[in-house]
Amino acid sequence: MIKDFLEIGEIVSTHSIHGEVRVNPWCDSPDFIKKFKTLYFDDKGENQIKVISSRTHGNVALLKLDSINTVEEAQKLKGKILYMKREDAALPKGRYFIAELIGCKVIDSENKDIVYGELSNVSQTGANDVWHIKKNGKEYLIPAIPDVVINTDVEKNIITIKPLKGIFDDED
Repeated sequence: MIKDFLEIGEIVSTHSIHGEVRVNPWCDSPDFIKKFKTLYFDDKGENQIKVISSRTHGNVALLKLDSINTVEEAQKLKGKILYMKREDAALPKGRYFIAELIGCKVIDSENKDIVYGELSNVSQTGANDVWHIKKNGKEYLIPAIPDVVINTDVEKNIITIKPLKGIFDDED
C-alpha cells in the first residue's frame, strides 16, 4: 500500500554540543537520508522539521535540525521516529519501500485464486531480500528474486509470485 509518509529512521543519540542528532537509518544506507531537506515527526506530515545539514558517520546519519542548537535540546529528541514524505524520494521504477510491501496479499502467478498469505516482514540478507509470508499462523520464507517475484503492485496491495518447489506445505 502506497503511504504518503514513511519511517526513515530513529534518533538514537546526540552528536555534538551544537545540537546534532545521530539517526539510525531504516533505509538502505544513511546516505539516503541526506537527500531530504524536510523530515517529519509523524506519519501525517503535521509536525515537520527542516534539515539544516546532514552527513554520514559510519552506519548512522548525523543531522543538524532547525531550532535544535544545544545538546540538551537534541537529547529531548532521543527515541523519536523520523518520517519522510514519499513524493520527496525518487525511486527507480519497480523499486518499493519495505513499508509499502508489508501487508500485501501474495498470490500465485498462474492461478490467481491461490493465496499464499500476506507479506509480514522483509529480511535483508545481502545477496537478496527474503520475504516473510504469513498465512494461518504459519510463516514461509521466499527469496525476492526475479524467478520468484513475478509482479509487485503496491497500489493494489498484491504481489504475484511463482514459488520455488517445497516452500509451501501443500505443494507436491
